Amino acid sequence: MSSTTPPLVTAALDRAGDFAHSCDPAVGRLLAALAAHVPQDGRVLELGTGVGVGLAWLASGLLPRTDATVTTVESDAERAARTATGDWPPFVRLLTGDALELLPGLGTFDLVFADAVAGKQVGLDLTIAALNPRGMLVVDDMLPAPGAVWDDEFAARQDAVRRRLLTHERLVAVELPHGVVLATAR
Repeated sequence: MSSTTPPLVTAALDRAGDFAHSCDPAVGRLLAALAAHVPQDGRVLELGTGVGVGLAWLASGLLPRTDATVTTVESDAERAARTATGDWPPFVRLLTGDALELLPGLGTFDLVFADAVAGKQVGLDLTIAALNPRGMLVVDDMLPAPGAVWDDEFAARQDAVRRRLLTHERLVAVELPHGVVLATAR
């Protein structure tokens, strides 16, 4: 990483160890830029915390603000526990559980980063419903990572997500490089 990598991201990368599914730096910089745009008292949601690299980019984009909140949901208890060891700003809320069960009770958000099967391949409409008007949705991993090969079933599910995002009546969406779909709620 370069010297411009935020300290929270550097710490998260150190904690990540051999976890192979951390947020790509280009996607992370996009997340930070979008988080910086979140309105006063805004709310950010991440589905699929992993070990906290994407969360670190989101939180870094908000700092030094303290008015906004970031809620992140991870289904794997071991990964959630590893993430919880980080020195997170007070506006970060870490939840462990099934995103599909938690989403209906979390309210609505100005920025959502959907980075897990739950809330993306399954329950995408719950994720879209969690967007405030003009809220933004970032969905990544819509293309295989360099050198990765998807089986036909997984590729078909990802393509269905991509098509749903690009044609959803409530969203204005665009495909970006690095396998990202960015959508804004009407």
